[in-house]
Order: sequence, then C-alpha cells, then structure tokens
Amino acid sequence: MIKLIKEEMSQLDFDYVIIGSGFGGSVSALRLSEKGYKVLVIEKGKWFIGKDFPKTNWNLKKWLWQPNMNLFGFFKMTFLNHVTVLSGVGVGGGSLTYANTLPIPKTNFFTSGSWATLNNWEEALKPHYETAYKMLGAATNPKLHAADLAIKDLAESIGKSAHFEAVKVAVYFGEAGRTVEDPYFEGKGPDRTGCTHCGACMTGCRYNAKNTLDKNYLYLAQQLGAEILAEKEVHNVVVLGVEDGSDGYKIEYKSSIGKKEMASVTAKGVIFSGGVVGTVPLFLKLKKKSLPNLSEMVGCAIRTNNESLMLVTSMDKNPKDYSKGLAIGSILHTDDNSHLEPVRYGEGSAFFRTLTIPVIFNKYAVLRFLGVLLLFVKFPLKLLKTIFTKNYAKRTSVLLFMQTVDSTIRLKLGKFTKMKTVSEMGATPSGIIPEAFDLSKKYGKIVNGIPFGNFVDVLLGTPTTAHILGGAVMGEDRSKGVIDKNNQVFGYRNMFVCDGSMISANPGVNPSLSITAITEYAMSKIEAKPS
Repeated sequence: MIKLIKEEMSQLDFDYVIIGSGFGGSVSALRLSEKGYKVLVIEKGKWFIGKDFPKTNWNLKKWLWQPNMNLFGFFKMTFLNHVTVLSGVGVGGGSLTYANTLPIPKTNFFTSGSWATLNNWEEALKPHYETAYKMLGAATNPKLHAADLAIKDLAESIGKSAHFEAVKVAVYFGEAGRTVEDPYFEGKGPDRTGCTHCGACMTGCRYNAKNTLDKNYLYLAQQLGAEILAEKEVHNVVVLGVEDGSDGYKIEYKSSIGKKEMASVTAKGVIFSGGVVGTVPLFLKLKKKSLPNLSEMVGCAIRTNNESLMLVTSMDKNPKDYSKGLAIGSILHTDDNSHLEPVRYGEGSAFFRTLTIPVIFNKYAVLRFLGVLLLFVKFPLKLLKTIFTKNYAKRTSVLLFMQTVDSTIRLKLGKFTKMKTVSEMGATPSGIIPEAFDLSKKYGKIVNGIPFGNFVDVLLGTPTTAHILGGAVMGEDRSKGVIDKNNQVFGYRNMFVCDGSMISANPGVNPSLSITAITEYAMSKIEAKPS
C-alpha cells in the first residue's frame, strides 16, 4: 500500500485535487471519496446535459472547443506536426464524445513497453477490468446496422467471417426511448433512457442512453461529497513546505471561459487527469518552474494506436442509411495486430466532409498531391458528387483502422506553437497505412464509394487519432518513466497521473476501458483516510 504522510490535513482546503474529469479523473474522484477524502475535481470544460448537445456537428458553437474563437463545445482538435489529436473537453472528459467501445487489449499490451516488467499486468488488472465493465454499464451491441453489415460482408470476402463481432459498449439499451429508474447502482444513480440507435453518440447523446462519466463515477462521487469545479483551467502547481510535496500543494487555476479570473486551493495530494494534451504540456511547463524534480522522461514515449481514419460515401441511387446504429457497433480483427471498426455520425452531421480529400497511397507527399489532382481531372463529377451529396452522414461510413505495431514520438513545448512533436522510436506515425487503404477500397466496392481521408493525413502523411497515449509513462525509476507502478509521480509525494498519458504500451484498441481499469488499480493502492 502507498503510505500517506499521517499529519493533520485540516489546514488544507482539500485532501486531493484532481485536474481533469475524464476516465482517470472520474474514477479517482469516486474511489478517493469512498475512502473518506475531501475531493475537488477541476475541469476546464463545461457541464453538459442532453439538451446542451448539438443536433449535428455543424453547430460548431455547441460542438467544438476552441475558446479563442468563442466555441465552447466538448470536441477538441489539436494539430501537431506528427499527428492530429481528437479529444474531449467538459465534465466527463472524453466520455462525452467517444464512441462508447470497451475492448480489452490483447496480451501483447500487458507484456510490452516501459511497464512490462513491473507487474503481471494482465492478471493484476483482470478484476479491475471487470469493475470497469460494471461501472460503465458495458453491454454487447444487440443490433447490427448497415455499416456493420457492410463490414461483415467485407469480413466474408477476405475470409475473416469468424473474426467479425459486435462490440461491448457503454450504452443503456433497455426499451428504445423509455426512461427507467437507475438500472446500475441500486437506485443511487440517475434515471436512464433506452438507446434509439440514432448514431449520434459522438456529437453527444441527447437521449440519456450513453453511459458517460457524469452518470456513473462522477455522479456517485458527488453523492459522497466530491466537488466539481467546471470552466476552470489549472496553470500552476506549487509545492508547500517540504520539497517532495509531503506538506501539500497549492493548485492555481484560472477561468477557461470569459474573464480570466485567477484563484487557488491547497491540497495534500494532486492527481493529473487532463489527458495527453492536457497533462503532458502542463508537466513540461511545471518542470521548468515549480516542479523541477519531475523526470526527464516527461513527454517521452507518446504513442497512437497506429491508426488510420478513412471516410467512404455510398453513391448508390437508393443507399442504405449508414448513420443508424451506434457510433461503433462492431469490429473486424483483420489479423493478430490489426482491427477495423465502422464509425458513424448521426443524420445531418457532415462537418468532416469540409476537411477531406480522396486518399492516394504513395510514399511521397508531392506525388500524393498530384494524385489527388489527377483524380479530380479523371472523375470530377463523381468526386464533387461525393463531397456535396445530400444526406452525407446517412451515406457515409468512417473506417477506423488500428494496429499494435509500436512506434513513439516525443512532445515538447514549442517556441512558435504551444506544442511540437519529434520522432523518437520506430517508424514515424503515418496516416497512409497500406493495409488500411486496401481494406477501404474493398469496403468502397461493397457500398459503391471512394475512400476519402483528412486532408492533413493525405497531403502531409500525418495520422488523425482519438487515442493519443503516453508522455507520463510508468518505469522502474525516474530514468525510465515519470510514474511508478502505482501511478505515483517520481520525486513527489501524494502526486499521481491517471489518464491516457500513463499508458505505457500500445493497446491497439480503444483505450478508455484500460484507462479506467488502471486507475481503479492505482486507487486501490491508496489507503483510506485515517479517521
């Protein structure tokens, strides 16, 4: 067990301040509250309820988080030189906009990376994955729709029928549209409403069916006294007294919306849960001034799931409705290291077509650019029809391809930009993956469409990812990692990292469940507050 310093905490405002309310922050809030600690969660985004979510992603004011443009939604895009990162902002973090899927990674995840020798992770985390399933209301998707069935046809065409399956998701199904009393926590949780399979999970569930973190971990934590402070962004953490933080910390924050009012609180412990694009740049900043003992490994070993995102729009005269279903309802395991998932947005959500161009597979950017021009010369009507077609979301499937192939980049503070990345280990992440391109063409033949990709992916070759991981990884000591096997930061007492930046190997699948389970494990190592 991690032994907390047994001294009087009453002079401090809180026992723990948690920075961020995503999967790691929410789990921490509940488990620490259960152990008797006084907890504050600070979240830079807004509170959202069903009516706050946009009907489509054309409503940028409600959907996108871009404060300098007065956009205060919950979906954030961060453009870096090696990768474009998609993430969530708001009370509930990434759960507000993620695709609900809850896969457990294969064995290689638990036996590779900087954490591999620190524990028998597959065995140690098994009970915590089960707890995470229960808390997130995991259920197998009961109904396949057009995009899922097209992937099923693809699986059959490549001899992989046995490797296609419906996914486990954090969704309450019940009876579509019918509201019932809390079905998960013996009446202690909020009412829930049966899923309507509208496909709009990633633009925010307006029907109370998606099991976002504000409906489980955070909801229950609040019942135990945890406080949540929204629309505030932490910009500094200062050690009080002893250099290693044994006497506590002052957490300084400012308003993230409106007038930049400054304030601070004190706490015995701090948990960083702002995700890779939140925690890592904050750590890099703090290492230069108030937390100099942080490991030199801050910002290192950042991974994606080696993924590729492609969009295929059906040009059939009477197409099937590819917007119906769950954001992700099925998965095809194309080989031991690779997966393909059909992703959808709800009817009317066609914003992403403004960022896409046809996919051309070539090593050289100039040839990819010329290839795109050539396609527009050869097939101008078909391509323009694809881009400007009516009912774009109903006609379009997003194909998410992921691999466990490992490579890493390093995140640094930029001189001219807030953040920059440099290549670190293995091949530089690429948005043009041959296997993904081949599968997208085969899928295109099934639905009568041409593969498109994000223009940054195609022209610059950099991938778009919703699964940025690492930057504050586990290690045997501070020379090999930022945190130890119990998520405690090397060099500081009662300071932890519980978010995607702690992930120390490539899971190859959607990581939300793993972040939840690892945080459950870390919180289980903290003793209850002395009475």
